[in-house]
Order: sequence, then C-alpha cells, then structure tokens
Amino acid sequence: MEYTGSQYQGERREDRLEGNGQYILPTETRYEGEMRDGMFHGRGTLHFPNGSKYEARWDCGIAKEGKYTFADGLEYEKDEWHYCDGYDRRFYTEICHGLKPAGRSQLTDLDPPRQIPEGCYDCGDGFYDPVSRVVNDYQHRFLRNADDDEHKWIVQTCRKGWDEITGYKPKH
Repeated sequence: MEYTGSQYQGERREDRLEGNGQYILPTETRYEGEMRDGMFHGRGTLHFPNGSKYEARWDCGIAKEGKYTFADGLEYEKDEWHYCDGYDRRFYTEICHGLKPAGRSQLTDLDPPRQIPEGCYDCGDGFYDPVSRVVNDYQHRFLRNADDDEHKWIVQTCRKGWDEITGYKPKH
C-alpha cells in the first residue's frame, strides 16, 4: 500500500486484509465493509469523493449485485429508470425541492453550482485546464494528464465557467 498511496484500517488475519475494514484509495474513494484475502468480499460500500456511493455484495473483488446512490440522494434503479427521461427532464434536486428561476441554478444539480476556474471545464471528477491538459480534483490536487481523446471529449461535452459562456464580466 505504501507504493500505491492506499491506506487500510481494519481487521487482519495472518497479515492479510481480512474481516471488516476501511480501504482508502489515493483518489479518496473509500471502501467500508468486509474483506477476504485482501479483496472486497461480502457486504461493502464504496464512498466516492463527490458524495455518491455504491453499496454491493462482493465476491473476490467483483461486485455481484449492488445499488448506486448519487450525491443528491437519487438511487439508480436498473429496471424502470424514469429519471431525466423524455417526459421529465428535471434534476433530482428539482423534483425534491421544486424548480428554481432559470439561470445559474439550472446548469447543474448542485446548488449553488461549482465555481469553475477561468478557462477550465468541470469534467466530473475535477477541473480540466485545456492549456496545460491537466485534470485537478476539486481541491486543486493533480489527478492526471488528459490524452487527445479525453481532451476532445471534455471540450465538446463538459460544462465551462458560466461567465465565459454568457460573457458576463463582474464589476469590481
């Protein structure tokens, strides 16, 4: 774990990760649950830095059945998934708390939306700077360098700073 930057707190058997524990990856994704022979095994939950989680039954490191819950509380349901379909395109927070006036609040399901650094894009796990081609997490720590395919995808599909879209210039 010292080589990967991961951490483990929990039960061990014969110096192996076994029993209940918490495994923290370098990305701050955290697994809490049962381990066997160093793998996720039994009931356990992956907690993601954005506040979402995946609760599952694991078998030798492979999720066999599970449930994903978004950071806003919306639970993904594989069958009969009606969220954001052709009939109702509201965000889950809008379904729960009502619609807000058009504008900044409607750009994302976060309220208020994340402030995107000038010239950057919000790519889901952090901010992307197309000049340096670097993705930093939301605490501005390095995540990765983007290759040509990821660069193209982010620039074409991800949200750029609101003020850059509208041309709004705040008065100082």
